[in-house]
Amino acid sequence: MGQEENIASQEEGLSSAAGLFEHLNHLQRLNARNVLDAVQQRQVKTFAPLSQGLLKHPTAADWQEYFTDFGQRGLLFWDTLRQRGDNTLAHERAGFPLLLKFEHETLVNGADLPRPVNYSLLRILSPEPAIDAQPPVIIIDPRGGHGSGIGGFKQDSLIGESLRAGHPTYFIAFSHSPAAGQTLADIVEAQARFIETVSARHPASAKPVVIGNCQAGWALMGLAATRPELPGLIIVNGAPLSYWAGVNGRNPMRYTGGLLGGGWMARLGSDLGNDRFDGTWLVSNFENLDPANTYWGKYYHLFSEVDTEAARFLDFERWWGSPTLLNSEEIEMIVDDLFIGNQLSGGLGRKSSGLDLKRIEVPVVVFCSYGDNITSPQQALDWIADVYPSDLALQNAGRTIVYLRHASIGHLGIFVSGEVARREHRELLGAVETINALPAGLYEMLIDDLPDTQYAVRFEPRRIADIHGDVQPPRDDDREFALVERASDFNNSLYDSFIRPWLRPLINEPTAELMRKAHPFHQQQLLWSSMNPALWWLAGSATQVRNERRPAATDNPLLAWQALFSNQIQDALNGYRDLRDATQELCFYGVYGALNSLVGNPPERDLQAHADNHDKVLLERLQTALPLGGLMEALVRILFLLDRDSDAPGKANLAKLLQQLQVLLQDHSAAPLDLRETLQTQKMLVLTHPQESLLSLPLLLPETEERQQVLAAVANLLPQLLNETAAGHGFWCELHTLLEVPLPGFDLTQPPGEVDVVEQPVTVAKIETPTRLPAKPRKGGRKPTGK
Repeated sequence: MGQEENIASQEEGLSSAAGLFEHLNHLQRLNARNVLDAVQQRQVKTFAPLSQGLLKHPTAADWQEYFTDFGQRGLLFWDTLRQRGDNTLAHERAGFPLLLKFEHETLVNGADLPRPVNYSLLRILSPEPAIDAQPPVIIIDPRGGHGSGIGGFKQDSLIGESLRAGHPTYFIAFSHSPAAGQTLADIVEAQARFIETVSARHPASAKPVVIGNCQAGWALMGLAATRPELPGLIIVNGAPLSYWAGVNGRNPMRYTGGLLGGGWMARLGSDLGNDRFDGTWLVSNFENLDPANTYWGKYYHLFSEVDTEAARFLDFERWWGSPTLLNSEEIEMIVDDLFIGNQLSGGLGRKSSGLDLKRIEVPVVVFCSYGDNITSPQQALDWIADVYPSDLALQNAGRTIVYLRHASIGHLGIFVSGEVARREHRELLGAVETINALPAGLYEMLIDDLPDTQYAVRFEPRRIADIHGDVQPPRDDDREFALVERASDFNNSLYDSFIRPWLRPLINEPTAELMRKAHPFHQQQLLWSSMNPALWWLAGSATQVRNERRPAATDNPLLAWQALFSNQIQDALNGYRDLRDATQELCFYGVYGALNSLVGNPPERDLQAHADNHDKVLLERLQTALPLGGLMEALVRILFLLDRDSDAPGKANLAKLLQQLQVLLQDHSAAPLDLRETLQTQKMLVLTHPQESLLSLPLLLPETEERQQVLAAVANLLPQLLNETAAGHGFWCELHTLLEVPLPGFDLTQPPGEVDVVEQPVTVAKIETPTRLPAKPRKGGRKPTGK
C-alpha cells in the first residue's frame, strides 16, 4: 500500500470513529431527553388530581364502604383468574379449537392438499344475504405465536364489519400444530389455492379483497408478489415489511436480533421443542415490551372494573393464552429472512429473497399506528421508499398505494379494538371502490369525525418523502443492521456445526412437551386454576360475593387515591422500560457501530442521489420515446391528453379501446401485452412531458389519412366531443389545428398555439388492464418517417 493510500485509510478510520462517537453522544442526549420528558409528562398526569385538589380526605363511612368493596373486588378478581386458567386448560383438552364468534363452514381443509398445511378456508355464514355487487372479502388470520381467531373472536371485528357491509366473507384460519414438514412456501401455495377457490365461487364479482394482519400481512405481500393475478385489493394492518426501519429513541424491538447475536436462538428453541418452536416465547417477548401493562395495567383494569370487565378479559385471554407451534423451517426462515435479513423489503444494496414487491399489480392499503410498539409506522411504510426510490418511479410502475395512520392505538388494538373496527376498518371496507378507482400514486387516507358517529373519508395525494412524517431518520442504519446479518450467519454456522448435531438426538416429544408446560407463561395459568387444590373454596365464595355485592359509590374519595397508587406503579414500570430501551439502543450502536468501523463497511447509502439518478434515466428514456410509435400510440396519447383537461368529457374503457384499435390497425393485430406497455408509456409521457407529447403527435401520424382515422376513433370513444360546439372544447380544436384536420363547423385559420395542458393537475385516466396477458409480436407499430 502506498503512502497516500495508507493516509487515506487512516483518515477514513478516524472519520468513521469520530462519526460513531458523535452518533453515540447524540443517542445519549436524545434518550436522556426522552426519558426525562416521559417522566415529567407521566408525573403531571398522575398528580393532576392532587394538584387540582380533587383528592379528598375520606370519612369513617368511606373507609368502611371502600374496604367492603375492596375485599369483594379482590375475591372476584382472583376468581376471574381462576376462570382464565380453567378456560385455557379446557381449550387445550378440546384440541385448541378456533375461537370465532361467527358461524362458519369449512370449504377447503389444508390437511387434504398435496402439500398438507395447518390452514383452512372457511366461509362465514351470515343471516343476511350478501350484496351481489360487493366483492368477496378474505381475512387471513395472523400466525405470530398466539392463538387463532383474532380476526373474528368478537362481533366488532374485521369479520363483523365485512358482513355488515354486505361482502361475502371468508376466513383463512390455522390450527394449533403445523403439519409435518410444512414450510412457508407450502403455506403460500395453499393460500393461493384458497383465493382461487373464492374467486371461482364469485365469477361475476370483482376479485377478492384480501386482508392480512401482522404476520399475515407480510405473508400476503409475498403471496401477491408471487401470484399478482389473484387479489383485487390488498389491505395489510400492522405488518412489519421493512424490519430495519425505525426512529432512534422510539423503536427498540428492531435491536433485539442484534443484541441476542442473531437467529441462533430460534434454532435452539426449535431443537428444544423437538423440531417445533413454541409460540409462547414470541408472546412473552411481546409482553416484555410493555411491562407496565403486562404486570400491572391489565390486571388493575380488571380489578377496578371487575363487575363489567371480567367477560371481556376472559374472552381476550382465551385467545391470548393459547400460543401455537411453528415448524423449525418456518421460524428460522422468518427470523433469518425477515427480522434479521430484511429481505422482503429489500432496497438499495440489500440482499433479496427473490420476492419483488414491484410485481404487485393491485392497490395496496397499509394501516399502521404511532402507538404500535411492535410494528412502527416506519416498519410498515418504509418498504415503499425501498421499492420505489422516487415518486416518478411509483408513477411509472402504475401502482396505487394508500396508507392510513392511527395516532395512538397499540399493536393488538389495530386488530381487536372495537372502536378501530367501527371506524377505520368500516371506512376502509366502505372505500374499496374508491381506492380501486384512484390513479397511480401514493395517497394518505384521512377520516374526519362528524356528529352522530359519522365519518367523512378523503384521500390526499402524498409524496414518498411524506411517509416519514415530521420525524426523518437522522442516520442511515443499514450498515449496523447489515453487520447484524453477518454476525447472525456466523453464529448460525457455529450452532449448526457444534450444538445442533448432539442436541437434537437428546430431545424427544415428551421432553419437549414438558419444557413447553414448564414455561412461566403457562405455569401462571395452571397455578390459578381449579387444578390448584388450595383454591377449592374460591368458586363458591365468589358466587356468594356476587349475590351480596356492595360496590363503593363512584364519589368515594378512596377510589381516587387507589387510582393514584396504581398510576404511580405504572409510572415506575414505564420508567424502567424507557431506561431499558435506551440502554439497549446505546449498546446496539456501541457494539455494531464499533464493528462497522473495524471491518470498514461501505459508507451510508445516498438515497436521494439514487432517486435522482433513477429519475434522470427514466426521463431520458421517455424523451427518446416521444416521437416513436404509430396509430395505437397516438390514439392512447390523445386520450390521456384529453383527460388532463379539466373539461375532459370522460374516460374510455379497455374493451372499447381494443375495438377501435382493431378498426384502426385492420389486418394488424394489437397485442394485448404491447397495448398494456403502450398505455403505461404514453401515460408517463403525458405526465412528464405534456407539451412535448402534444407537439410530437404529427411525428406519430405523418399521413393525413392516419390523422383523420385517429381523430375519428377518439370521437367514437368519446362521443360527447361531437355533442358540443367546437368552442366548448378548446383543446379538441387545438388538436385538430395541430394535426391539420378540419373540424366540422370550425375553420382552421389560426395556427396551433400554446395549449394550457402544462397548467393542469396531473390526473391520468385509469384504464383497467388484464392482470396477465400473453406476449405477442406487434405488427401495427410505425416508426416516424421524418415528414
